Amino acid sequence: MLELYQAESCPHSTEVREKLSELGVSYVVHNPRLPGGDVLNEHTHREMTEIGGEDAIPFLVDTDREESLYESEEIVDYLENHYG
Repeated sequence: MLELYQAESCPHSTEVREKLSELGVSYVVHNPRLPGGDVLNEHTHREMTEIGGEDAIPFLVDTDREESLYESEEIVDYLENHYG
């Protein structure tokens, strides 16, 4: 399962969502905070930082492959390599 921690108005998150849609991959989306840092959901924000160790979005977790990635370019490359 793919889980994307992101913000709707973040252009980097948009790149990742567009790639996921282009590939037809199902995923779960979490909106822990706004791009400026204001936390929207304490639970998902804490979960994101516990899993990845950083307070950064976008953040992709691939539970099937036990991988987690930050940085939209790295995430897009990963998706193309494993799901394209």
